Amino acid sequence: MVEQPTLHRGNVAVVIPALDEALRIRGVVEDALAHGDLVIVVDDGSDDDTAAIVSALPAVLLRHPRRMGKGQALRTGFAEALRRGMAAVVTMDGDGQHRASDIPRLVAAANAHPGNIVNGARLKKRETQPWYRHLGNDFGDWGIAWACGFRLFDSQSGQRLYPAPVLALEDVPGEGFVFEAQLLISAARRLGFGVVSVPVETRYAVPGSSEQFRKSHFKLFRDLYRITSHVVGQVWSRGGILKRYRDARARPPVVYDPGT
Repeated sequence: MVEQPTLHRGNVAVVIPALDEALRIRGVVEDALAHGDLVIVVDDGSDDDTAAIVSALPAVLLRHPRRMGKGQALRTGFAEALRRGMAAVVTMDGDGQHRASDIPRLVAAANAHPGNIVNGARLKKRETQPWYRHLGNDFGDWGIAWACGFRLFDSQSGQRLYPAPVLALEDVPGEGFVFEAQLLISAARRLGFGVVSVPVETRYAVPGSSEQFRKSHFKLFRDLYRITSHVVGQVWSRGGILKRYRDARARPPVVYDPGT
């Protein structure tokens, strides 16, 4: 078993990459502060009032002078968390789709399963998820499982817990949504880490709802192509393609959801 300190709100930072999130960022940060002592917001060159809103809250605000992409925003947040001695990071998107109330469940799963990335898998109320997210998630799960060597749920989730050894990985390639996929692959290959999924509910704009959300930064064909081509390259570079596929399919997803 991997040695890991007991995780709690005092040693788990919440990292929120943010690009033009003025619509909901205040509520996202305030909710995160209710479950974590350290909240780090990385403003990725926003053109709106995101930075001004965050600067008025008791959170750490880091700013990129120009848009550098979600991957670099996460790298910046990870580096700051490590500099402050954090044992892990929980990531959340700044658009309000994730519930901060799920953070304690991710931390509990990490304590129960050290040596794993904990993934907030969007398995609850999936009918509210846009069809293109279903398509991207299912296809991504299939390919990323092949590259990691085990099956998993919701490989495109932005709500995850990364233990410090994953945060410290150097030279993890990929930008944007590709970086998050590559983190799973690099952690599996270089650290022997697995993935444990915690079922969560994600909020989207749905007809009849009073909640407002900005338009997603995820572009189905563009980002799915980028992720797919990157993962195919990762699989191909390792060789033994058919054997690795069979081995991966033989290792089922791990789900942590006590009481269900």
